[in-house]
Amino acid sequence: MTKWTRKFAEERTDFHDEQSSGRPSLISDDNLQEIEGEIRADRSVKIRELHHIIPEVCKTTIRKVVTEKLGYRKVCARWVPKILTDEHKTKRMGSALKFLPRYAQEGDEILDSIVN
Repeated sequence: MTKWTRKFAEERTDFHDEQSSGRPSLISDDNLQEIEGEIRADRSVKIRELHHIIPEVCKTTIRKVVTEKLGYRKVCARWVPKILTDEHKTKRMGSALKFLPRYAQEGDEILDSIVN
């Protein structure tokens, strides 16, 4: 007897599967925190390098965790959060921000001094 035939013989009345919690995660919370710590320590870390740190998890799973669970994406060979906060923007744009007040005062003339 097949699985479904046996279930209907045992008084089952519908053919829909019961709800399940889904597939179990292949990566533990400790591994997840370790990956995020490595990315925060070195934004240019590669998936291959993360796989060497956690060899029991395949590279495909690590890539999926980094992009989907942790929400990072590669930009100019660095992992950055998909949604940048004002703090993130000012850290990377600190030197550019010092020109904004000067631009407000001097206008387009300051652009010539920056480019030249």
